[in-house]
Amino acid sequence: MEIEQLGPYKWRIPRSGAMRTHGIVYADEVMIQALRTKEKEALEQVANVAHLPGIVGPSIAMPDIHWGYGFPIGGVAAFAEPDGVVSPGGIGFDINCGVRLLRSNLTREDLAPRAKELADRLFREIPSGVGSHRRDLKLSESELRRVLERGAGWAVRHGMGEEADLDHIEERGCLAQADPAMVTARAVERGRDQLGTLGSGNHFCEVQVVEEVHDQEAARALGLDLGSITVTIHTGSRGLGYQTCEDYLRSMLEAARRYRIDLPDKQLCCAPLGSPEGRTYLAAMSAAANFAFCNRQVIAHYVRGAFEVTFGASASELGLAVVYDVCHNIAKFEEHEVDGERRRLCVHRKGATRAFPPGHPLVPEAYREIGQPVLVPGDMGRYSYVLLGTSGALAETFGSSCHGAGRLLSRHAAAKSAAKRHVPREMAERGIELRAASRRTVVEEIPEAYKDVADVVEVVVQAGIGRKVARLRPLVVVKG
Repeated sequence: MEIEQLGPYKWRIPRSGAMRTHGIVYADEVMIQALRTKEKEALEQVANVAHLPGIVGPSIAMPDIHWGYGFPIGGVAAFAEPDGVVSPGGIGFDINCGVRLLRSNLTREDLAPRAKELADRLFREIPSGVGSHRRDLKLSESELRRVLERGAGWAVRHGMGEEADLDHIEERGCLAQADPAMVTARAVERGRDQLGTLGSGNHFCEVQVVEEVHDQEAARALGLDLGSITVTIHTGSRGLGYQTCEDYLRSMLEAARRYRIDLPDKQLCCAPLGSPEGRTYLAAMSAAANFAFCNRQVIAHYVRGAFEVTFGASASELGLAVVYDVCHNIAKFEEHEVDGERRRLCVHRKGATRAFPPGHPLVPEAYREIGQPVLVPGDMGRYSYVLLGTSGALAETFGSSCHGAGRLLSRHAAAKSAAKRHVPREMAERGIELRAASRRTVVEEIPEAYKDVADVVEVVVQAGIGRKVARLRPLVVVKG
């Protein structure tokens, strides 16, 4: 595949054949070489997305790009009516997988004598692993459908959080387009006892320390003091979201045939945005996204409870407040300027985070002067980052940035390479208390399975689509 270098951190896949636009990949030279030699399929997926009707601007990939279903993970694409489409492959199976960050007024010294106790308590309080469920929060079908309608607000109304939490969540934790009636009974049944659970794979709850501050003013606005303790929650819509995606793939394949959409890959099955199939999927996807927002809200409630018992103080006294909550597997209608014209676009972000700049009306008022927080988790052995959105991101990537480190090794390859290692002991030697539902998860999630997130963040910063604020190092890790 021909790739042209536009700058030190920006590459173009030229338009060719039936492509309707070109592709843009943000990467350094080492990353692009690895993509060319080891993961050409991900680059091909960038080009494939450029074939879809109604695409506006380029098909974009972030530096944490790797192969996914239909779209590459790290993919961003925007579509406009009347010709534009919505594609489940551009959102992913784990609808609204995302990240929530809590801050506190605790320090590393406060945590040290209680780290083991806190790790054990978090592991007990937050069910994790394949098929994990809560026995204390199994909802009726009618109540769960209210969750799908109200999102994080449902949990707050039921005493699991505060109204102020909602002011620090993307879309205030609820997509208004949701229609619970469009979510199948099978999907609802799968989600009935999974609210407040991590799930498996790369999902986690981490207690971290702010070990570096790169922008003092912005860190102060976010409440991130050097040496303070934070908590990051990474999970999504669990079985309900997965089932929702699966339920709509067949109808989307049929819709693509009906509307005579020529697909370079059937995993890009899609329907026009204004079609009955497109509207129905968006309503179901939004409902699943609301489940994910509520899931992270409920988990945060149990995190606060674990801290309260461990430290003998209230969450308020401990300063356990939401910094922000972002989704990174989503499609949303937004207004963007394209060639000097304001246009309403359906922006697909799959493994990518919204990154709006200072002054943007969709940035919460508390952060309007500094821009939207962008939460970028790394692997369990190194560090994560907090960034801010920029005007460069708004101009070049429809206000999008990276979402994590990006895998280097498949789960199978990671497990094979770590077969004879004692990973929990390795983590302990790094000063990290690790708890996990299974050994399989631990070996699949070894740090070497991921790119160094510092390299990913450096590309984002140098390309002008993100601004670095702070680096967080894990001290306690609860893995799915």
